[in-house]
Amino acid sequence: MPHLPLASFRPPFWGLRHSRGLPRFHSVSTQSEPHGSPISRRNREAKQKRLREKQATLEAEIAGESKSPAESIKAWRPKELVLYEIPTKPGEKKDVSGPLPPAYSPRYVEAAWYPWWVREGFFKPEYQARLPQATGETFSMCIPPPNVTGSLHIGHALTVAIQDALVRWHRMRGDQVLWVPGSDHAGIATQAVVEKQLWKERGVRRHELSREAFLREVWQWKEAKGGEICEQLRALGASLDWDRECFTMDVGSSVAVTEAFVRLYKAGLLYRNHQLVNWSCALRSAISDIEVENRPLPGHTQLRLPGCPTPVSFGLLFSVAFPVDGEPDAEVVVGTTRPETLPGDVAVAVHPDDSRYTHLHGRQLRHPLMGQPLPLITDYAVQPHVGTGAVKVTPAHSPADAEMGARHGLSPLNVIAEDGTMTSLCGDWLQGLHRFVAREKIMSVLSEWGLFRGLQNHPMVLPICSRSGDVIEYLLKNQWFVRCQEMGARAAKAVESGALELSPSFHQKNWQHWFSHIGDWCVSRQLWWGHQIPAYLVVEDHAQGEEDCWVVGRSEAEAREVAAELTGRPGAELTLERDPDVLDTWFSSALFPFSALGWPQETPDLARFYPLSLLETGSDLLLFWVGRMVMLGTQLTGQLPFSKVLLHPMVRDRQGRKMSKSLGNVLDPRDIISGVEMQVLQEKLRSGNLDPAELAIVAAAQKKDFPHGIPECGTDALRFTLCSHGVQAGDLHLSVSEVQSCRHFCNKIWNALRFILNALGEKFVPQPAEEEAVKPVLWHSPRPLGPPQVLFSCADLGLRLLAPLMPFLAEELWQRLPPRPGCPPAPSISVAPYPSACSLEHWRQPELERRFSRVQEVVQVLRALRATYQLTKARPRVLLQSSEPGDQGLFEAFLEPLGTLGYCGAVGLLPPGAAAPSGWAQAPLSDTAQVYMELQGLVDPQIQLPLLAARRYKLQKQLDSLTARTPSEGEAGTQRQQKLSSLQLELSKLDKAASHLRQLMDEPPAPGSPEL
Repeated sequence: MPHLPLASFRPPFWGLRHSRGLPRFHSVSTQSEPHGSPISRRNREAKQKRLREKQATLEAEIAGESKSPAESIKAWRPKELVLYEIPTKPGEKKDVSGPLPPAYSPRYVEAAWYPWWVREGFFKPEYQARLPQATGETFSMCIPPPNVTGSLHIGHALTVAIQDALVRWHRMRGDQVLWVPGSDHAGIATQAVVEKQLWKERGVRRHELSREAFLREVWQWKEAKGGEICEQLRALGASLDWDRECFTMDVGSSVAVTEAFVRLYKAGLLYRNHQLVNWSCALRSAISDIEVENRPLPGHTQLRLPGCPTPVSFGLLFSVAFPVDGEPDAEVVVGTTRPETLPGDVAVAVHPDDSRYTHLHGRQLRHPLMGQPLPLITDYAVQPHVGTGAVKVTPAHSPADAEMGARHGLSPLNVIAEDGTMTSLCGDWLQGLHRFVAREKIMSVLSEWGLFRGLQNHPMVLPICSRSGDVIEYLLKNQWFVRCQEMGARAAKAVESGALELSPSFHQKNWQHWFSHIGDWCVSRQLWWGHQIPAYLVVEDHAQGEEDCWVVGRSEAEAREVAAELTGRPGAELTLERDPDVLDTWFSSALFPFSALGWPQETPDLARFYPLSLLETGSDLLLFWVGRMVMLGTQLTGQLPFSKVLLHPMVRDRQGRKMSKSLGNVLDPRDIISGVEMQVLQEKLRSGNLDPAELAIVAAAQKKDFPHGIPECGTDALRFTLCSHGVQAGDLHLSVSEVQSCRHFCNKIWNALRFILNALGEKFVPQPAEEEAVKPVLWHSPRPLGPPQVLFSCADLGLRLLAPLMPFLAEELWQRLPPRPGCPPAPSISVAPYPSACSLEHWRQPELERRFSRVQEVVQVLRALRATYQLTKARPRVLLQSSEPGDQGLFEAFLEPLGTLGYCGAVGLLPPGAAAPSGWAQAPLSDTAQVYMELQGLVDPQIQLPLLAARRYKLQKQLDSLTARTPSEGEAGTQRQQKLSSLQLELSKLDKAASHLRQLMDEPPAPGSPEL
């Protein structure tokens, strides 16, 4: 081609300084550019003012004087709200005959589509079986049933976003998809909510009502309040089959729970025993090991506990003297963190090889409070290097002591009651006192009697009830237990053999460790709301010491038959009393993958969709829920309930903190979707259960994090943000600004489709498409035939690719594309064929793709240069130079698109071997090609250099932090290295840019350049 002279390129803004000797002429760019008008000068002045302000802010930040990140966030301005106001009955198709609004508005886009999807049956596998692209394959999942008491939090939203993207993708591929919705009855939480409501509204306690009357109240509450979760799932676009919705307390679930209990009992995997359980005094109920939060304490720590009037100290070791019987001056000093259990002590233990106590082996000590003799025993479980090497033995209130007591034949003494008060065995002076109030009284008496030997800081692990926040007590109770060793071994083997795949794979370590140390599972709960245990006590007189006779049956009649057989007496003569306890909520949840499909009946759904294709859930439920589903599913159905488990990480805030009500950083998906003002956020806090002191701290933190409230981002933007994170990496750090950026991306898609629809025109008829770069060509008139066809095909394919992630936006825009003639269109994008490599094979042109990828590389370099030098509105001239002959012809064909896509002015070619133009930024495209961009007159080095320095300072801090940080479990090494490489590359670019700007400051304006 004839090379254009360098002098023929004009600076896009005449008002800026330009090289001397360059003549002024009309630009060859397709973009019209303003001359030195007053508007241009005002724009330039405004831009320079913004740059100065940004420079001052960044310099202050470097000096350590900047505000916190949250405080420095620019106030967002509410977008223009556009509403869909065409009358449309629920379930009717949305009217898309009118023009698209000028800007993307989530409320407009998300209106009316979901009820139509549901009414048309698009989410049902029966509908999908009739699709032209039907594969005959099935894909089934169940939603982790959220608690009926609550509302969805951002962790639920992540689960829904991932699961729905998978479900929609499989549905569009032609698989028969079943995604089962459901909710959990949440025994403890629901009962607590209803009890609080009864007391607040009517001043009535649960025990003032009959069990039946209380359960009626719970069901009424569930019907009135329990639908909120379903509405939130619909708002998130979850494509669930609502006709198959289930609840873990509905009739079908109750039948399944009873059947499971009976089968496990008959298999010898369920038994009743008197043994230690985790007891929550606040809940008056046993809880499972997994519901115990083992909280490490570094030393002395004060905690506020339910029912205790004052804060309680933990992390202290109290030293108490036990006098040696018969030797007035001899004593054994015992260290304990729990002096309130002293009345329950039945012995003192030392290590048999501890020489300090060898002379006391076999001797008796005197109880420091009660005065009765206690044996001094030896046991290898005692750790002689801890404390004094002597420990008190309290079998009724410590699992370790219970094992030791059993080895030595010691009888336990229950000194703490179900409500956390001291029992009558403690004596009148302690009976009825709260256990932590009794602690203070006991220590006071020991001090008065001269038996207290001091206290010291003692790091410890404190068991806390995750449901109530109370300290766990270990109490001896008659409860039902599931034997887990045999089932747990099968679950461990399933992962080890590859029959069950856990992804990410690093979770296998936790899985194997838990199942190799699993204990029996206490499934009794002292509640009224839940599945009442199908076990019956045969009431009869029997000699003291004889065990109670318990029978299990699917009904009382069946249990009576079993009892008659056991006792040899007619069933009609027997009195049976049903166990008043209910089963652990996790018991019914563990059956969900198959009970939701109709088990124990042999239903068509069970035959067709079980085992499930995949289980997707949060990694925090791996042992709570997934492990139990695998154990019970394999035992009761003979099959693994699923063969693959996909675990996503925990969602944290942008600072990496766990989302917690006490931190005020909990994000409600509805607030992100619809937007919310700061005053509303604060009101939500005030309507909660925080005490005044905590409320003040949390409210201040919330104002700091969300100083301007939360902008309306929409469902699609939230879903896309959540799915864009690597679900197999470490914890997900989410910020509202990130979701807002995705809303801007939605707006770009919106504008792109408006452009395409305008370019196609009303008379366009889709035909087979051709490959061509189209954007600048379409400004010409008359429009050629090829580019519109390409535009249409790209829009159609792009929206179908996007649909699983952004279902509302994709549907809204896809419905406005003209249908292809000759083939019936899919009624909805949700059931349109998903693009496949096979269906796009005729588009594949490797050589053209290779050449155009080269063009894309140029565009990326141009945009990167613009970003580095902060060229926001300027359209700089560009030169491309390559020593490869093939590049010259390639670039020549795309000069105009390169200028358009790279936001540049005129783009030309610099002959191979020609000198680089002075004062132009340079960036390598490859070993043989370079890109040059004009900067003189477009940037002010004095303004840009401090900005570059500030950006470099930020990036260097990120690099130093990443280098110093120890990789978290699950953080891929390649991902970490990619982050390091990316930061190092950005730093290199900034250093190069700063060097170039300094050269511009030192060099005089370039003289006229020769023609090239």
